[in-house]
Amino acid sequence: MNSLQSTLIVFAASAAAFGQWPSSRTPGIPRATDGHADLSAKAPRTAEGKPDLSGLWEIKTQDYWYDIGIDAKPDGVPMQSAAAAVYKNRKENFGKDNPISRCMPAGVPTIDTIPLPFKIIQTSTMLAALYEYNMEYRQIFVDGRAVPKDPNPNWMGYSTGRWDGDTLVVETSGLKDNTWLDLFGHPATDALRVTERFERPDFGHLNIDITMTDIKAYTKPWPIKLHASLIPDTEIIEFVCIENNRGMEHMVGK
Repeated sequence: MNSLQSTLIVFAASAAAFGQWPSSRTPGIPRATDGHADLSAKAPRTAEGKPDLSGLWEIKTQDYWYDIGIDAKPDGVPMQSAAAAVYKNRKENFGKDNPISRCMPAGVPTIDTIPLPFKIIQTSTMLAALYEYNMEYRQIFVDGRAVPKDPNPNWMGYSTGRWDGDTLVVETSGLKDNTWLDLFGHPATDALRVTERFERPDFGHLNIDITMTDIKAYTKPWPIKLHASLIPDTEIIEFVCIENNRGMEHMVGK
């Protein structure tokens, strides 16, 4: 068993814990005549008339968590030569040094791709995202503030948002250096800038278009498109990766 396989097995076992919260009806959800959530209903709006992105969401595929560049065809992810060498080394060593396998945080935009639920709570001045994975959280400020000019780099970076019609445009910078964008090991540096565009076309769906710009690792900006679905009538639960991490002995390279 290689390191990447070990990571996937541990994650799959953890993901199976989702759904332990006692079943309850989420208030404010439109219902069909049979009582099920009507996910095709109109998207809700705030008192200010903006789309309300609040809800419990989940990405239904693991593809982008494994390989964030899965859609970058036919030419592949536009890596600079040094970044391509880092990526090649990580793959050849079976992801031995993957931070997620060691229960480290998942940064932006990796946290968007992990197929575990996340909850958005929206106010007029900010959005909070609560992630089931490792009980991480994120703040996106929509109060007009600027990001710090000399930030203290961290996993989630510093995020500010603005409305472009019905789309929330979020800019994130101030991220840690030498991180992994996925399990396969696509690299990122402290020059990474992430632009996310959140759109709620109806009650039950959330589109997240992401563009990554990293002048130290990639030759040009490159995008991915994620689609999340609303999960009604349940809640996120506690997830403590380090509490049951039993795969460290398998983290070996070639």
